[in-house]
Amino acid sequence: MSTAEDRATPYAAGMNDGASDAASDGERTMIRTTRNRQPALPSRLGWVHYLVYTDDVGNLQRLRLGSEAVRIGRRAPCELVLRDSEVSGVHCEVQLRQDELVVSDRGSTNGTFVDGKRVFANERVPHGGVLQVGRQLIKHEFRDEQELVQSQELDRDLARASDYVQSLLPPPMRGGPVLSDWFFQPSTRVGGDGFGYHWLDSQHLVVYLLDVSGHGVGAAMHGVSVLGTLRQQTLPDTNFAEPAQVLARLNDVFPMDRHGGMFFTIWYGVLELPSRRLRFASAGQHPAYVVGAQGGVPQPLATRNLVIGAMPEAIFDADVAQLQPGDRLYLFSDGVFEIVTQDGQTWTLDEFLPLLGQPLPSGLGEPEHLFKVVRALARPGPLDDDFSILTLQVH
Repeated sequence: MSTAEDRATPYAAGMNDGASDAASDGERTMIRTTRNRQPALPSRLGWVHYLVYTDDVGNLQRLRLGSEAVRIGRRAPCELVLRDSEVSGVHCEVQLRQDELVVSDRGSTNGTFVDGKRVFANERVPHGGVLQVGRQLIKHEFRDEQELVQSQELDRDLARASDYVQSLLPPPMRGGPVLSDWFFQPSTRVGGDGFGYHWLDSQHLVVYLLDVSGHGVGAAMHGVSVLGTLRQQTLPDTNFAEPAQVLARLNDVFPMDRHGGMFFTIWYGVLELPSRRLRFASAGQHPAYVVGAQGGVPQPLATRNLVIGAMPEAIFDADVAQLQPGDRLYLFSDGVFEIVTQDGQTWTLDEFLPLLGQPLPSGLGEPEHLFKVVRALARPGPLDDDFSILTLQVH
């Protein structure tokens, strides 16, 4: 698409040919001034300015801008309040002026930035520009209101799909020989994470976590289909107490060439009571981890198998671990540790593992505590992927 400046360039060049050679210096100066000018985008019928930001629980919100100035800060009387210790009480102010958004810092301690550059008074925020206030990133949107309504309808459909996936997750187990807890926080996109556990009989507990490739409703529904197959035990000719056999049958039933090119990774285990023997197999998935009752270094549990659906008639191996009273088993998706931190660094699994088995604040389950720790370390905005973590503790 050509810009106003692109269109001005051939016009100026044309003025130097033929009859345009007679143009005066003043005219040529006028042409150069026109090319260098960056006029405000003209008002468009139905187009509206918004500030897009993340609320206290990680959800995207949009604040529609009008003719009145909007103060941004940590407390009232600000119209946009951000709960961030690095945001001043009244940090800055934004206002529309002839379809341009301008920002003025209000003497904040940590400064106000537009696209990474510190600004002070009456600085323009370009359409699509990012305003940084403390650790918070606020995007300026200028878009068609009808288009936004349609986009929000799609967002609601995706949210309903995410809610449906979450409705299939099992309730925590608060008593008995095995205790369980979990935390699930979807990203702004619908992902393919899923997990579950159930008793095969009074002596065998099945536990599993899977992650479908890609995002969107297709990945979510593929994950729902796999979860339903495991929960209802509908795989043909399968002993669900044998992890290697379960993975082989899943590979037969869910080949990627018959499911839109989607494959998935999985960790599947069977805990036998009262021996506390854990038989397990994983396919393309990072390990589950065990931490002892007294803490210590997390011990990985994994097998080297291909992802599910990639290769027909693949062979799958399993392994066995012996758990001890008080041991805690952790299953989690890669969205738990694949984050970008506030200083722009990409986190790794090795940086996440030391958080497992640490003392907890009173009244808070470990999965939720881990989410809060990761959320505080990550850059502002929703996490890049679904956050799914499940813990089992054996007595």
